[in-house]
Amino acid sequence: MDLRQLEILCAIADTGTFTGAGEKLHVSQSAISRQVLLLEDELREPLFIRQGRGAIPTRAGQTLIELGRRLLDDLTATVGQIRDEHDELHGTLRIAGGMTVCLYVFPPLLREFRRVHPRVDIKLITGATPRLIRQLRTGSADVALLTLPIEEPSFVVVPALREELMLVMPPDHPLAGKRRVAPKELAVQSFVLFEPSSNTRRTIDGFFTRVGIEPRVVLETENVEILKALVTSGMGLSIVPYQSIVDEVRAGKLGCARISHTALERETGWAYPRAARLPRAVQQLIETFKVVLPKLQLAPKDK
Repeated sequence: MDLRQLEILCAIADTGTFTGAGEKLHVSQSAISRQVLLLEDELREPLFIRQGRGAIPTRAGQTLIELGRRLLDDLTATVGQIRDEHDELHGTLRIAGGMTVCLYVFPPLLREFRRVHPRVDIKLITGATPRLIRQLRTGSADVALLTLPIEEPSFVVVPALREELMLVMPPDHPLAGKRRVAPKELAVQSFVLFEPSSNTRRTIDGFFTRVGIEPRVVLETENVEILKALVTSGMGLSIVPYQSIVDEVRAGKLGCARISHTALERETGWAYPRAARLPRAVQQLIETFKVVLPKLQLAPKDK
């Protein structure tokens, strides 16, 4: 038995006929039949049931076809990887991420990535997590950086970073001078928060449930910039990733504090479809992210 014979078995299974397999592999139908007969003689087992012009795999045939497909996929992936390593990256990389990621993580990441791989064009896709999952599922995006958890068996999910969620308020708010705020002080406050469908909001809601507070939510949006503007205008307090408010806090435009006796964090991770071979551009993007990660401001330095 050799790899060529396994390739022939797979071609017969794909086309349903010996003639179709010959056309697919650019050999004669008689050559296909001869290789199958040689293999059946070697194994002393029929591999196909002939029905007119069609061919249906036997149990033994199906076992070899599955083996052949695994080996051929591995061979294709290995050869592709070897070729890729000698070629300069080019083409288009389609990356998906939520609003906060697109605003605060992707700019430094993509700047570094393009510095190393200038011939790769980037297409950026943003939106709510359900939409981005659909983009990945349909092949409209190659990879996404999403707030976890992502329950999608057809994806590979790789945790990438943890960032602290901070209570944010106008700079003249009574709570603005505190480094830590007790949960009970939040019971009388109004809030503008992320939409309920987001994983970040689920983390926040879980916190409120644990401390026995039903927050007064006056507005919900998935756009972190809108949340910050609403806080500045006095619509309410919010809870957002620290890296989204670093500049405003330093400039005195917003105040922020931790909530006592709790660790409010969200985890973000890479998600991409399972495949025999991860595209080299996606591999390089993830490796570049590891270089950029230490430069991101994910929590106050006094943590």
